[in-house]
Amino acid sequence: MKKQLSVFSLVMINVIAIDSLRTLPMGAEYGFSLVFYYLLAALTFFLPTALVAAELATGWPETGGIYVWVREAFGKKIGFMTIWLQWFYNVCWYPTIMSFIAATIAYCIDPNLVNDKIYMLTVIISLFWLSTFLNFLGMEVSSLMSTIAAIAGTLAPMLLIIILGTIWMLLGHPIHVDFSWHSFFPNLNNINNLVLLTGILYGLVGIEMSASHASDVQNPQRDYPKAAVWSGILIVLSLVLASLAIALVIPQNQLNIIAGLLQAFDVFFQAFHIGWFTPILAVLIICGALGGVNAWILGPGKGLLIASRDGCLPAFLSKTNRHGVPTSILLIQAIIFTGLCSIFLLFPTVSSSFWVLSDVTSILSLIVYIAMFTSALRLRYKFPHVKRAFIIPGGKIGLWSVCLVGLVSCIFTIGIGFLPPSQIPVGNLTIYELILGAGVVIGCLLPFGLYKLTSHIEKNQRASMILEGSTE
Repeated sequence: MKKQLSVFSLVMINVIAIDSLRTLPMGAEYGFSLVFYYLLAALTFFLPTALVAAELATGWPETGGIYVWVREAFGKKIGFMTIWLQWFYNVCWYPTIMSFIAATIAYCIDPNLVNDKIYMLTVIISLFWLSTFLNFLGMEVSSLMSTIAAIAGTLAPMLLIIILGTIWMLLGHPIHVDFSWHSFFPNLNNINNLVLLTGILYGLVGIEMSASHASDVQNPQRDYPKAAVWSGILIVLSLVLASLAIALVIPQNQLNIIAGLLQAFDVFFQAFHIGWFTPILAVLIICGALGGVNAWILGPGKGLLIASRDGCLPAFLSKTNRHGVPTSILLIQAIIFTGLCSIFLLFPTVSSSFWVLSDVTSILSLIVYIAMFTSALRLRYKFPHVKRAFIIPGGKIGLWSVCLVGLVSCIFTIGIGFLPPSQIPVGNLTIYELILGAGVVIGCLLPFGLYKLTSHIEKNQRASMILEGSTE
């Protein structure tokens, strides 16, 4: 079969999948030092993830992705825990992206609504259930909407704010960023200043989703690493420049980590006398964010579907509708999402609630990547003869080096993720730590309970069948 993807095509797949507007205000909190953080995250997390995912995806290309890789390395139970965590951290992520959408809608009506908890809850819950029912129509409708939305609602606004920021500087307008060598490096006098790094790292996750295309390029061993490097450069460059454009015009003490993007656009548009464009841009951003939600609502659910058919979850969860959509899983997902949204009522501000959910999401996602890095090591030794279209260069030393860098990056970021950020007031520290810890513990332990329960049910069913057979 003829190879179809060029390096450029693979780079574009990665950029569209990973670039996100939601994390831009979070990066802007760091000012010029965000360049340092993104470079560090790209070298110690993004590139190792891309290389490891490519080796695993070309060795085990069947549907299931990370679940299959971890299952082959450590068995079905650990594989299920991993795909469960991937699903669960996405459920925790949904309220954050829906908050971003609700804040964008608020800017078109009344910017003060961004801080209204009842408004935020009503909008994000309503929109998520609507997206859930849309996904019942299947992947064809879902993927078409996601592709259009990603280009019009994510890449276009990101490019626009970079252009506006450049024009702003060229015209000599006042800026709120100190572009100096001293401000390039982070202030480590207070370790809490590093906490937002968990959000920055999470802004770079997702390249394993496109790693399945690694074998579709002309020369995987040469072209995939090249695509990974160029993807890293373009993604980091776009995220850094867009975040800096926000930081140029919004002082750190006035920046809202949910609505910061619209705050910056509003300043630019008012200065350039095109304020009428704000509602139009807001609609594009809303479409882009909804497209992102639409793309991710079904994906992790498909992974759980495979795990369910593998006997890791009760059989009723493996049922699909005529479009092949696991409706039971999506409905349970929407119910859990609705419950998670109650966190908005427990914290002093919408921003602090947004951060707690972002932090839980980031920590759980990094645990999944720890499983992926360790699986790559084990599979190289366990199945050395499995053909892989792409192999991490440098033999076993190269593999260990790449995986250890990724593992250290994940473990360090998880550690600082449990500290409260100095940039965002989180209210009662005890409540903050309890909710954060509970989210991580429940996320990690629940799959083992479900796996054990499912195994017990299957065992009883088999015993009943044997008993019925013996009495006939």
